Amino acid sequence: MQNQAKQLFNKRFVGASMQKGNKMEFIRKLPIPKEIREKYPLRTEWAEKKVEFDREVAKIFTGESDKKLLIIGPCSADNEDSVMDYVTRLARVSEKVSDKLVIIPRIYTNKPRTTGEGYKGMLHQPDPNKESDMLAGIVAIRQLHKRVIEESGMFTADEMLYPENYQYLYDLLSYVAIGARSVENQQHRLVSSGIQIPVGMKNPTGGDISVMLNSVLAAQKKHTFLYRGWEVRSEGNPLAHSILRGYVNKHGESIPNYHYEDIEHLCAEYSKRGLENPALIVDCNHSNSGKKYMEQVRIAKEVLHSCSLNSDISKIFKGFMIESYIEEGAQKIGEGVYGKSITDPCLGWDDTEKFIYYMAERV
Repeated sequence: MQNQAKQLFNKRFVGASMQKGNKMEFIRKLPIPKEIREKYPLRTEWAEKKVEFDREVAKIFTGESDKKLLIIGPCSADNEDSVMDYVTRLARVSEKVSDKLVIIPRIYTNKPRTTGEGYKGMLHQPDPNKESDMLAGIVAIRQLHKRVIEESGMFTADEMLYPENYQYLYDLLSYVAIGARSVENQQHRLVSSGIQIPVGMKNPTGGDISVMLNSVLAAQKKHTFLYRGWEVRSEGNPLAHSILRGYVNKHGESIPNYHYEDIEHLCAEYSKRGLENPALIVDCNHSNSGKKYMEQVRIAKEVLHSCSLNSDISKIFKGFMIESYIEEGAQKIGEGVYGKSITDPCLGWDDTEKFIYYMAERV
């Protein structure tokens, strides 16, 4: 795949010299999204099915459907073979619970790094053991998302770490997440306002709920802004919503925000602001669990219990985010354990399957 990408675009501008006063070296001009989408298109029959699926997901957020959403999968999609193995298993379970749950696999191909160091995802490194290659990465992430759809029949979610790269994948994704480090960024908010599928805004790492809700409001409004060298106009995204993922206090300690009182407070804030389609996804990992991956199941059970006690919470709650892979826990790059996360620790497959059936019984 890497050689194919280089051959396809080998006529592009390569090796621009470092300009005076500029410490960035322009390595090569990458293909525009349209070129990548045309070279690696989604088959027509799957494009048509995606329209139907996206409509089903939208109904969850508008309240037309009582189903709940489960966005689940590896912390990072680091290996195509093991990701496909995982999604194939997930597809079989999804069919059995489709009357209660809509499941979207996490195919997260670019990873935010707090210090800028470490594995940044398949977009940067199609092979985690090799050097960064952005051209091969762009091709690899599109091919992976496309393969998941065409071979498993499931439509995918990814994190929009780089707003300018969303166009490489926009025709494949059915859910987009904006991370805790990105949610205050103006470009993320404005680009989200031009997306036609649900976009989840996480609370920032400091925990300020008003920042998250301001981001939801911005994404729901129309805007004119600069994007990929164009002046563009967005129509607003009524499916933009909140994701509670916990936060970190001034001492660096993880503080959860999935408890009954936290969600009740969010309900009240939604009412004050008059936002469209009040909706919440609870991220069961990250600072909500303190990255203790086994806690995700307990957290989800508590949220479901809160829904049974309060109709407002039940109405606003739309689903969970769960980090899950074939093998539980995490490993260092190079250890080579098949289906085990090389970033945050994940729930293993056996516990994942049990949890999905548990959730389906209680929604």
